[in-house]
Amino acid sequence: MSRHVSRRRPESAHSDLQKDGGAKRPAAGPSTTIPPISAGGSVVDESDGKSDVKSTTTSAGNSTRPLLKNKRQISTRSDVSDPASTSHPDSPLSSPDSNGNDGDDDDDDDDDDEPYPEGGFRAWLVVFGSWLALFASLGLMNVMATFDTYLSARHLVDHDPGSVGGIISLYTVLSFTLGIYVGPVFDRYGPRWPIMGGSICLFAALIVVSISTQYWHLLVAFAVFSGLGSALLFTPSIAAIGHFFKARRGLATGVASTAGSVSAVVFPYIVQELFVKVGWPWTMRALALICLGVTIGANFLIRARLPPAKHAKVNPSVHIFRTKGFGWTLAAVFLMQFAGFIPLSYLSGYTLAKGFSQEFSFDVVTVLNASSAFGRVAGGWLGDVMGVYNANVMFSVVTAIACFAVWLPVEEGRAGLIGFAVLFGFTSGSSVSLVPVTVGKLCGTREYGRYYGTVYTVVSLGVLIAIPIAGKLVLGRRGSYDGLIILTGVAYLASAAVFAAAKMSIVGWRARPWVLF
Repeated sequence: MSRHVSRRRPESAHSDLQKDGGAKRPAAGPSTTIPPISAGGSVVDESDGKSDVKSTTTSAGNSTRPLLKNKRQISTRSDVSDPASTSHPDSPLSSPDSNGNDGDDDDDDDDDDEPYPEGGFRAWLVVFGSWLALFASLGLMNVMATFDTYLSARHLVDHDPGSVGGIISLYTVLSFTLGIYVGPVFDRYGPRWPIMGGSICLFAALIVVSISTQYWHLLVAFAVFSGLGSALLFTPSIAAIGHFFKARRGLATGVASTAGSVSAVVFPYIVQELFVKVGWPWTMRALALICLGVTIGANFLIRARLPPAKHAKVNPSVHIFRTKGFGWTLAAVFLMQFAGFIPLSYLSGYTLAKGFSQEFSFDVVTVLNASSAFGRVAGGWLGDVMGVYNANVMFSVVTAIACFAVWLPVEEGRAGLIGFAVLFGFTSGSSVSLVPVTVGKLCGTREYGRYYGTVYTVVSLGVLIAIPIAGKLVLGRRGSYDGLIILTGVAYLASAAVFAAAKMSIVGWRARPWVLF
């Protein structure tokens, strides 16, 4: 029977060996040497003593185990393929090291071999803590449009709309791009310090914003420090879930990510009501207290189960781009997020352009956010059942069909708009829970923060260019949204195709397309 030899050192694998004059020998029983086995299964006699494989009899019985002189994994299988053609350990094909590591995490290679709780009281408390952290960070992001409108109309009336929009844009950029540093910090030190730092930054920034009177005050306090606080909360809260869930990681991530949908309904309502009743300063202070309250709970609940990667580097690494399937996956996520932000940004304006009231336009967005919550949970669960890459392909295709078959033909029907909001919210919401698990397929748990932060740093560029490109299409067609809708559908179809290519590049191009992965 073929067997893969563990990469542990012989001393730790065989505790019954004793040293005698620098040589190792078993505590009891004779020592025998087993010749190595050739690729064809025959025994090869090497009498020169240069073989890297030895065998000793253990005290547990007469069975023999090979000892390794170095930390190299050796297989006695006769059908071992070339390492270049093997795939990730999580895929149907196996590979000794397909993570593209630069050799810094040798002690952390076997973290995925450990059993995961896959639930239990402590694990679900971590999920709840992640929910609280995401509620604060994503909740603030969900009221950016309201802040932009209020600042332009009352607080910064002497500045042009582009300057005000620059504050919002810088906040959005920092919230995503700083993840390229926050992720490695999580891998190296765990979630405690990033979550604590993000909580303090977010609270202090909103308090300073409440007393700011000049443009540069808002730029520094709101854009820079609030962006830093959101980045410190976002990545660790998602990454910590991976320490407790593996087979059910999609479901757990989906449950935690519903915080974004809930905050998308709660935060705008609170802000709009408080702006009228108490004004800008006390509205910001109220948001600061809400964020402080939920992040205190996150600080107590979010914990890491696995030890930190002691040799992980805090600085970003380009080596992960050499990981098998990483480039394809990054391109697929880029296209998906590029397409997803277009309807989120323009569906309300599209509703107004079709002659509906402003109240109905708000109702359409509320329906979209509510259905997104169900999509995040269902998408994560389906990803666990059918494979995250397969689920990404399916949801991308269904979303494209919704754009072409439901959104594009809609003219003035309320039912059609509500139907599209429900369908798009459900399918697009699945990406929020599927993308983190998809990235986790490419790496070990203790280097997940680095991979996830890098992906969303690049993806943030797609988010930034999607909105202006879509706006240019609307202006170029004199207010018609047809070009915008077609662009969204085509981008989703392209995302489905690239996700399929990413999957096949990992499991092997000769594998069956429907293999679970």
